[in-house]
Amino acid sequence: MTTVVPAVDGRGLAVEEWGEPAGRPVFLLHGTPGSRLGPIPRPMVLYQLGIRLITFDRPGYGRSDRRIGRAVADVADDVRRIANTLELREFAVLGRSGGGPHALACAALLPGRARRVAALVGLAPAQAEGLDWFEGMAASNTREYLAVRRQGPLVSARLRSVADRIRADPAQYVADLSAELTQSDRRVVSDAGMRRMLLETFAEAFRTSADGWIDDLLAFCAPWGFELGEIVVPTMLWHGANDTFSPAGHSRWLADRIPTSTVVVQPGSAHFGAFDVLPDVLTWLVQPDGAPGARTSQRL
Repeated sequence: MTTVVPAVDGRGLAVEEWGEPAGRPVFLLHGTPGSRLGPIPRPMVLYQLGIRLITFDRPGYGRSDRRIGRAVADVADDVRRIANTLELREFAVLGRSGGGPHALACAALLPGRARRVAALVGLAPAQAEGLDWFEGMAASNTREYLAVRRQGPLVSARLRSVADRIRADPAQYVADLSAELTQSDRRVVSDAGMRRMLLETFAEAFRTSADGWIDDLLAFCAPWGFELGEIVVPTMLWHGANDTFSPAGHSRWLADRIPTSTVVVQPGSAHFGAFDVLPDVLTWLVQPDGAPGARTSQRL
């Protein structure tokens, strides 16, 4: 069931829970575009791991109200509010793709609450000094981000038109997406269960508008609102070496600036390979501090 949690400023946040109700809590922050509906690990996997997985629509997506002008850092307020409502003192945070920067915001701004954080196939800040931000990035993503950087809010009309087409036929969007995928990513997306979850999450992402997508892209290209050096909790950075949506150089750059991070760049994997490693990353996230392998990535 979907629960609507009121944010501090009165906005509604659509929240979903999965897995073991009495399990160890982990927030999963969805990609861009995306929604609270996933993709997520199979329920049996979550039960076996003893994990209570919490997802929510970022502002402007699905059933969550928009927060105009939001920065990446603003997600910490929403995660704190949801955690308080669910009476969670501590939790882990996992962000995939566009959820990656938002997970790092929780690591920096909620150190007493977010005890471990993982960012899978995430992005570095647009202002990343010494990083060729577009090196290895697919042409479609490069065009998208360049348009946002140069035109800012003016790109919203085109994105709304694209969102309308996705809402009308999410299956065609997934088919078009496949054209740019690596062989390893096509293998992941060809799974019937994965395709079903992708169709559901894209349809829900644009349930009412493209606002969440627009605001995500604007937030990624603006200052994030926190310093990576502020992160003091154990942080996992995972990337597929062949990723062309958010190239692996982004995680390497982040690792050099987050003292508590462990970086894994996996050969033979790409963007959607992040779904394959979710069970191992979740296992790492809920390990007690000081446990064997708790500060390493040996299982990945």
